[in-house]
Amino acid sequence: MINKTLKIVLLSTFIVFSSFSGSVYATETDNKKTYDLLNLFGEVFERVRSQYVDDTDDQKLIESAISGMLNSLDPHSSYLDKKTFSDMQVHNKGEFGGLGIEVTMENGLVKVISPIDDTPAFKAGIKPGDFFTHLDGNPIIGMTLNEAVDQMRGKVGTDIKLTVLREGVDPFDVTITRAVIKIRTVRSDVVDDIGYVRITQFNAQAMVGLEKAFNKFNKEPGKGKLRGVIIDLRSNPGGLLDQAVSISDAFLDSGEIVSIRSKKKPEEGQRFQARRGDISGGIPIVVMINGGSASASEIVAGALQDHGRAIILGTKSFGKGSVQTIQPLSGYGAIKITTSRYYTPSGRSIQSVGITPDIIVPLAKIESLEPSKLRRERDLRGALDKDNGQKKDKKEDKEKAAKNVDGHNDGKDDDKDDDKDDDKDDDKDDDKADDKKNETKDYQLTRARDLIRGISLYQEMKSSENQ
Repeated sequence: MINKTLKIVLLSTFIVFSSFSGSVYATETDNKKTYDLLNLFGEVFERVRSQYVDDTDDQKLIESAISGMLNSLDPHSSYLDKKTFSDMQVHNKGEFGGLGIEVTMENGLVKVISPIDDTPAFKAGIKPGDFFTHLDGNPIIGMTLNEAVDQMRGKVGTDIKLTVLREGVDPFDVTITRAVIKIRTVRSDVVDDIGYVRITQFNAQAMVGLEKAFNKFNKEPGKGKLRGVIIDLRSNPGGLLDQAVSISDAFLDSGEIVSIRSKKKPEEGQRFQARRGDISGGIPIVVMINGGSASASEIVAGALQDHGRAIILGTKSFGKGSVQTIQPLSGYGAIKITTSRYYTPSGRSIQSVGITPDIIVPLAKIESLEPSKLRRERDLRGALDKDNGQKKDKKEDKEKAAKNVDGHNDGKDDDKDDDKDDDKDDDKDDDKADDKKNETKDYQLTRARDLIRGISLYQEMKSSENQ
């Protein structure tokens, strides 16, 4: 009886292990390989400590190893030491020190995603897509992204020399003075009954700024009903997911905004849905993007494009469609690791593809090809009614000369700051920067305004036909 029972147990055991022997063996083999590699790391660590020519710091060695591991995964995964983690938290609140640029690492060099409006880097002419090869003459190759960023930060008022590599141009140096960066997240204006909202970053103040802008549009005296609104996301490097979802939701009545999916854990995916209510009242929207529009900017543009709620104008966006999760490490900063990808409502992956505008409008310089002095009928000898309308023409010429091509009157009314809490001196400096910026003719913005005018005119014609 005992022998019979033993045979049954052995048979059952054999059957179980026969069914799973392959996976068990593979798991055991994988575990053994992993432990061997960890032993290899420990052996190298001990040899460095005991044999390296100078004294070493154990924490620095371990943190450098972790940093190298995460950096090898993709350009956005990284180790954040205590200081870097603290700086990032301040950055997301909207105020930090530095040059005012969003960067990543590519081919061993620092690549500019986007300069932030009205910051030292922006004023120095740094552009999306620029590469930095040296910092104060020291080569960047061999540095981690965090090390390079730490060197670019520094005491307010000090200078740093950047060696810039730009496509089609010989490498050149530019010296930038570090400053406290106050991010004016949202700016707004109304020109010719067309609203303009510039969102520079998706930090914690973005949605609040958008609401302030539309409150101002509705209350501003002397303005008629808006024909439409332009949302300018050009060179907006992204930011917080919840802000991108909220701003998309502000213009949508229903439907999916964005989904987050992971190949490893599909059951942990998230889908964000729009709630009823459109802050704009359903008026036409044009969203402007370019190669510096990334991450959260692409979520907003993709959601409004897929739902047919906005026309996307400009050039193809950056193509950052991955999600990074920041996981604090008790007493040792945090790790930032890529955990999933973004998908637009139609199921498009943004990663490495970006958002293609409905209307592609490259950045261009406006140049008048019409001669300033043309011979007209009144210039001919003996022309009839030579003085007819001459006073009116002169008046119109003066008014045109006082205006920029994009419709701003000497920049006096453009990009007014919604944030009234800033110091008065800061406001004056910002206004001067805005005035200077408006002297440059913005071809893309001009086309966006023309598009709104065209849609508005078409709607008015259709309305009058129906009546």
